[in-house]
Amino acid sequence: MNIRVVLGFALLAVVSNATAQVKGLLQVGAIKGDSYATWQEGGVGLYRYDTDTDGIVLTQGLIDFRADITSGWSAHGVINAYQDPEPTLGFSQVYLQYKPLTSSKYKWHVRAGGFYPLLSLENPDMGWISPYNYTNSAINSWIGEEVRTLGVEATIKRPGRSFNSKHSFAFVGATFKGNDPAGTLLAWRGFAMHDRQTTLNEEVAFAAVASLDTPQLQFQANQVLPFEEIDGRFGYYAGVHWDYLKKSQFRFYYYDNNGDPAAVNYSTGQYAWDTRFASAAWLYKFNAKTRLITQVMSGSTAMGDTRGVDNRFYSHFVLLSHKMASHRLSIRYDYFEVTDKDDWAFDPNASHGEGVTATWRYQLSPQWQLGIEGSALHSQVDNRAAMDIAEKVSQQQISLNAQWRF
Repeated sequence: MNIRVVLGFALLAVVSNATAQVKGLLQVGAIKGDSYATWQEGGVGLYRYDTDTDGIVLTQGLIDFRADITSGWSAHGVINAYQDPEPTLGFSQVYLQYKPLTSSKYKWHVRAGGFYPLLSLENPDMGWISPYNYTNSAINSWIGEEVRTLGVEATIKRPGRSFNSKHSFAFVGATFKGNDPAGTLLAWRGFAMHDRQTTLNEEVAFAAVASLDTPQLQFQANQVLPFEEIDGRFGYYAGVHWDYLKKSQFRFYYYDNNGDPAAVNYSTGQYAWDTRFASAAWLYKFNAKTRLITQVMSGSTAMGDTRGVDNRFYSHFVLLSHKMASHRLSIRYDYFEVTDKDDWAFDPNASHGEGVTATWRYQLSPQWQLGIEGSALHSQVDNRAAMDIAEKVSQQQISLNAQWRF
């Protein structure tokens, strides 16, 4: 059995013997997609749904739990349920946390297991979902697909209130394994926009790109197991958080999976990718009702013993959200691109696009929320031509959503 599954069940056993705090949600949507088959079904569509998979669907099902084992130790986990591309139930996060009580003005804690690096200010809700748009930004759609920490993370905090200061800081460092194939989707699909998180034992499909049927890429599958360990190396990331009162939050992270691009698992068709990026995110509150969130990511990814696939990637978004009583209105603009830097002309990886997403949410009660969202994007992906598909594609998606929390 996969070690990540074993870890999940082990923590559930711990939770069963401790006092647990359990919360969760079910979200159902009436989705109207377009005619471009989603990448989950082997198509080139960049949304989660298409005309064959839309209708009334379970868009989110999750249980988020925490169990206090001792005064310092706690167990955390998120179990996700999806019906696309097939019925799925699995952990997206599962970890232990040690946060000791200390008289020092500086606070610290350690996490060990599988979890997200806290580089996003778009996804602060339970289970790493967004309280703003239902469809995530291109940046955080990719993070939810291919990036997860399977290792140990340490955080040291300098709370402003302890130093009579308006400024608070936190410094984060982590080392991990098991995120070697991260970058696969960016190379052969490009960025996408959706809210589908990959569970820790899942694979993600993409279109049957023509270049994979060549001698140079014959061992690469047209699916990715994003959390597989291939090269035996440790990756790392480091970050800093800077908060000013309750008005401004800034986060900067540098991530490097330290992948050996020559390493390959022939049985699963997965390469280790040398993937690294920098991410900067900022949240600013104009007042109690209106806030701005923006994030920029820039990085590179490469695979093959001669780094035959060598790409740069970049994305940014700007999100404006306004709350009026029980109503929240949010609008976001995304830009994303992948630049092909290698000389393998038979394997074009360049892509770019932009999108706009607008969302209205109404909090009917503490348990019930209703919402509607419209999103439109256009993209150009160079490898579509070899699949007899137009390189330039425009897409639209609209959804009506009902969410129940418990």
